[in-house]
Amino acid sequence: MKKLWWTVPVLAAGAEAVRRTRSAHRSDDRAGERWLTVTIYRPPEDVGSDEKLPAPLDEFADRIEVRVRKAPGDRGTELAARFKEPVPAASASLPARLAGKDPRQDLRRALRDTKALLEAGEVLLPDTPPTTRPTPGGKLIELFTRRSGGEGAM
Repeated sequence: MKKLWWTVPVLAAGAEAVRRTRSAHRSDDRAGERWLTVTIYRPPEDVGSDEKLPAPLDEFADRIEVRVRKAPGDRGTELAARFKEPVPAASASLPARLAGKDPRQDLRRALRDTKALLEAGEVLLPDTPPTTRPTPGGKLIELFTRRSGGEGAM
């Protein structure tokens, strides 16, 4: 019994994390109004305005709201976007996200591409193939990379 002493705090922390995630998910995405934001290290004049969208976000022009404002501490510009209409719950589910059918993934990707274009002048992509011969670990990483579908930090 002494060997399992660590399970109680781990289970309690896990339950608290699930509770916080669920409550935050309900309050943020209740009406599909969660802002997705990137900080671009350029002045606001270079990024654009709320009416004039940068190239990767242009394909979402009629479906999203965009907010451009100065980042705190003179650290560039915050570019935020969100869908005008709520995202259907079915398309925001875990299976839809794993299948790459969540429209928020496309918006996240467009925000990251916009940041890359404005800061570096191009969207940098990883070299392919990363190894010369397929390995079991490489295949697993390739599967996760393909399935990530635009998730991740912006």
